[in-house]
Formats: sequence, C-alpha cells, structure tokens
Amino acid sequence: MSTAVRVLELSDPPNPSRPTRVRWRILTLLMGLCFLSHLNRLAMSVAGTERIIPDYRITPERMGLVYTAFLACYTLGMVLGGWCIDRLGPRVMLLIMGCGSALFGAVTGGLGFGLVGASHMLVGLIVVRGIMGWFTTPLHPACARAVSHWMPEHQISWANGLVTFAAVLGMAAAWPVFGGLMDGLGWPMAFLVVAAVLIAWTLVWGIVGRDHIDFHPSPNRAEREWVRGTRVRIAAPEDLASIPKTPLGSRSLVLLTLGYAAVGYFQYLFFYWAEYYFKDVMHLSIAQSRTNTTLLILALGVGMPVGGWLADRMQRRFPGPLGWRLVPATAMGLSAGFLFLGLVAHSPVAIVSLFALAMFSLGASESSFWQAAISLGGRRGGTAAAIINTGGNGVGLLAPLLTPVISAQVGWHWGIAIGGIVGLLGAACWLGIDPTRPNPETSARKF
Repeated sequence: MSTAVRVLELSDPPNPSRPTRVRWRILTLLMGLCFLSHLNRLAMSVAGTERIIPDYRITPERMGLVYTAFLACYTLGMVLGGWCIDRLGPRVMLLIMGCGSALFGAVTGGLGFGLVGASHMLVGLIVVRGIMGWFTTPLHPACARAVSHWMPEHQISWANGLVTFAAVLGMAAAWPVFGGLMDGLGWPMAFLVVAAVLIAWTLVWGIVGRDHIDFHPSPNRAEREWVRGTRVRIAAPEDLASIPKTPLGSRSLVLLTLGYAAVGYFQYLFFYWAEYYFKDVMHLSIAQSRTNTTLLILALGVGMPVGGWLADRMQRRFPGPLGWRLVPATAMGLSAGFLFLGLVAHSPVAIVSLFALAMFSLGASESSFWQAAISLGGRRGGTAAAIINTGGNGVGLLAPLLTPVISAQVGWHWGIAIGGIVGLLGAACWLGIDPTRPNPETSARKF
C-alpha cells in the first residue's frame, strides 16, 4: 500500500440490508444537552428579575454584573475549550461541560439555602456564575464537532440547525418551565431540580455517546457507509498525528468569525432589548411585550433547521463556494431587510411580524457557520468552531452596551437599525469565505 497511513479494518458482517439508527440517538442526546444547558443558563435571568433583585435588594445594574460574569468567562474561555475538544474529543468535553454546569447551577441554588449570608449574595452569584461560564464553553463547538462525525455530509448543516434550535427552545422555556418550578418550589430548589436533570442527561451521554461513528460498537456497516458514503477504514491515531495541521489564520476563517460576530450582535440586541422596545418604546403591555419577545426567540430557533436543510441542498446543487454562500449570505441580507421594514411599519402586528421574519432569516444562517468552521478547521475543527463562537459572543456583548447609548443620542429606531447594518456587513463577509478546500482528516480516513 503506497499511503503512509495504516488502516484498521472494521469487523462488521457483510452488507447488512438496513442501516441502524444510532446517529439519531446521538443527535437527540446533543439536542437535549443544548436544551438543558441553555435552560440552566437563562434560569438566572428569570430568578434574578422575579426573586433575587427584590428579595435581596440588589439593583438591576449590580445584577447585570452577575449576567456579565457568565458571558465574559464563557467568551474568554472559548478558544481553550475548543483546544481541549480537539485533544480530548467531544464526548469527554461535553461530559465535563454538563457535569460542571449542573454542579454550579446547583451551587447557585445552594446560595439561596444559606451557603453565603444575604450580604454576600451578590459576590457569591458573580463567582459561581462566572465559573459556570467557564464550564459551558465547550458546548456548541463540541456539538458541531460531534455532528460532523455522526451525520452524512448532506445532512450536517440541517443537523447543526436542529442542535441550535434545541438551544433556543431551552432559552424560550426558561420563563414557563423554570418560572413554574420557581413558583411551586422556590428559586433555590428550582435550580437544584434543573441541575439534577442536566447531570442525569449528561451521564447518559457519557455512557451512550462516542466521538465518532467509527468508535461506537452499535452502528452496523450499512449505517457507517451511509454516513461516510464509502467503505470505512480507520487510520491509527499515531498516523493521524503526522497529517499536516490546517492553518487557523486563513482568510476564510477570519471572515467567518467576523460574519458570526455580526450574527451575535443581531441576536444579543433582541435578546436584551426587544422586550424594552415593545414595552417602553411602542408602549405595549408587559404581557404583550413578553409574548412578542418569546415569539421572536422562537422564530430565530425555527429558522435554524430550515436554513440548515436549505444549505445542505444548495451545497449539493451548486458544488463549490457558491453552494456554501447562497443560504447564509441571502438569509443575513433578508434579516436586515425585514428589520428595516419593521422599523418603518406602524401597526404593532406588522412590526412584530417583520421582526419575527428578521429573526427567522437570521436563524437560517446559523448552521452554515458551524459547518463551515468544522470544515475549515480540519483536525482542529473544535478550535475553529470556538474561534467563531468567541467572535459571536465577544462582539455580541457590545449590543447590550451600545444599543441604549446610541438610542439615547439618536433615538431607538437607529439603535435597533444598527443591528441591520451589522447584519449586512456579515452577509458581505460570506463573499470571501471558501470552505471547500480538502479536509486533511477526511481525506486520510476514506479509501
């Protein structure tokens, strides 16, 4: 054999007629991890607004330090988390993520049971939620890495869309699910319940999950062939180490990071200021404002698997860079257009509908970023995905800060419109992104 890569034959029986469906179990576990992790994450906002701020007489500005502590640690630790994913694998890092996030979610509830005195509650929350942010960093890069190893090429973007959709559902569920638990059990016990469910789901992942379909005992040859599209042979780890690393400073990855930074700014703008805009700028009731904000979040989530489905088909229909660019660039352009139309509309129904279409279109671009990051990263796909997520969260954090400052100077319409302008710049980034170059890892693993 002329290649330097030694191969290990799989011991499947010859040509089973039907593929097993282990990949769907893995995808379901990944979706559950995202749902529960985001529910655990956003529960702090629900508890803070309804219980902790009034009960402990903490000002909203100081409570903002608790939210910022999580987001800052989450962003700063992202690249390190991606580096660990590439060395330890998605299975181990998601196990650490789930157990660590659940532990510090439970400790958050423990603070309410008296782990610290009332006078030290704010400091305790900042420390605990900041550490929880560090543990949460591997979530999305590890899920994207696992999806790329478990789904057939023509379904990767769609599967990534389902995973991110589950995350958005977890965010939207924070108010009805965690709020209901909090009403019945109190906020400290509600944190313990959510943490217990997360750690139980994580342990199931640790038992059932694997980094790669090649390393799981349950899939038969038909499923492996369906996922890989060819006869699967596994390169030995010592041989894979000799494959050249993919550069992480490429033009495409830089532009991809800038594009995802635009997505982050757009999303965070609505996450933090949509309810305020509906209530204080449009003068809608609190109930209407909450409902409208929830609808926008759900529209974002629904757009993710739809956009992934479209992206998979465009990549097959138009091989090459064009197929990768069509859906995310068009979707981000449409999201900006719908946002601008919503700002000039007069009817509340029209405004909410157009804003929802803007969020749906933005969601349709999401999965393409994760798929492109894994493709560009090659053997270091986890690190590449972490890099784009750092851009998304780092720039996204500017939206909560800049939006009220801009709005105070030139009005809330302009404060919101900046999101559309940023979205157009993000769409333009895709014109220079080319994720179609060969992936060294994939090339070495297929014969």
